[in-house]
Amino acid sequence: MVDATLASTMKFAILGTGTVGTTIANKLLALGHDVMLGSRTKDNAKALEWHKGSAASGRAHVGTFADAAAFGEVVFNCTLGSATIEALSLAGAGNLEGKVLIDTSNPLDFSKGMPPSLFTSSEDSLGERVQKAFASARVVKAFNTMSAPLMVEPQQLADGQHDAFICGNDAAAKEQVQSLLRSFGWKHIIDLGDITAARATEHYLPLWLRLWGACKTHMFSVHVVRS
Repeated sequence: MVDATLASTMKFAILGTGTVGTTIANKLLALGHDVMLGSRTKDNAKALEWHKGSAASGRAHVGTFADAAAFGEVVFNCTLGSATIEALSLAGAGNLEGKVLIDTSNPLDFSKGMPPSLFTSSEDSLGERVQKAFASARVVKAFNTMSAPLMVEPQQLADGQHDAFICGNDAAAKEQVQSLLRSFGWKHIIDLGDITAARATEHYLPLWLRLWGACKTHMFSVHVVRS
C-alpha cells in the first residue's frame, strides 16, 4: 500500500496520450518525478512525440497501458470516458492492485454530436464503475471539473482562489492526492466524501460545457464561498 505522504520523487503512470495526459505528465516531470505515458501500443505516435520532447529529462518513458500501470506507483486515468474501462482492463487489474488510481475521466457521450450527453444516470458514475470493476485499486476521482491548464497551474486563474474537488473510498489515497494537488499549487481542495460523490462532479460537466460556450474560454473554475 502506498503511504499517504507524497514522496519527493515517485513513479507515475499516465494512461492516455491526449491533452490532459500530456499536460499532467509534463507537470510531473517538471516536479522531478518519473513518468511513463501509456497507450494501446508502444509505437503510439502521440506518445512518441511527447517522449521526443521530454527525453532530455531522463525521466520520461513510453509503453503500453500495461507497461505504464506496472511502472507507476500512482496511476492516472486520462482516457476518454467511453474508453476508460477497456483501457484499464488492458492495463491489467494486477498492475493496479493496491495503487492509487486517479480518475480524471468523464462519462461524455458524443454519439449525437455537441453538446455531449452523459452515458451514466443520476444514480451512477464512471468513478463508481471504475472502482467496482477494479476493486483492489484505490480510486480517487479528481481533476475532472476543469480544463487541463488549470489542473497543473491553478494560479493562472484568480491567483489560485478556486476549488478542486476529490472523492473516493480510501482516506489515505485521498490524502496522497491532496498532497499531489498541493504540489501542483492548489490552495483549496474539497473532499466530497466517498466515490459516489463522483456522480456530482461528473454531472457538473453539462454546465461546464455550457459555460465554456457562453464565456468563450475554458479558463474558468468554481470557488465555494462559505459563511
